[in-house]
Amino acid sequence: MTRNIAIAFPLAASLALAACSGEPDAQLPGNAQDEQPFGGIAEDEVIRLTGTEPFWSGEISGNTMVWTTPENIDGERVAVTRFAGRGGLSFSGNLQGQTMDLTVTPATCSDGMSERRYPFTVTVQWGDTQLLGCGWSDVQADEGGGG
Repeated sequence: MTRNIAIAFPLAASLALAACSGEPDAQLPGNAQDEQPFGGIAEDEVIRLTGTEPFWSGEISGNTMVWTTPENIDGERVAVTRFAGRGGLSFSGNLQGQTMDLTVTPATCSDGMSERRYPFTVTVQWGDTQLLGCGWSDVQADEGGGG
């Protein structure tokens, strides 16, 4: 699922919705006049992320994300800034000298390798690399795998 892209990051969030199975959650604002930020994930929830091809994972707690790959199973700590948009959350940080932006959007998601179904889709833009995956939190667990 890794791709080099030359398009703007906002389009990446739309691609994530198309990449995961299911439909967007009803929490998405359906009204163009709705200016409320996304409130579907509380600031104190721990958010977990996972993706395949290549395999990667992350855990966001407060202003820190731990980014893990098979090559770095201990993970790398990354300071992140949270932004609540109208249809989800984004987190921005710097990993290995490159800007990393993540979007977490409410939509049923499948990792394609297990029976698990996750409540969020995740898009990661890391430099020129785009990664797609799924997410859940300590409050909103995955279905079928125990989270």
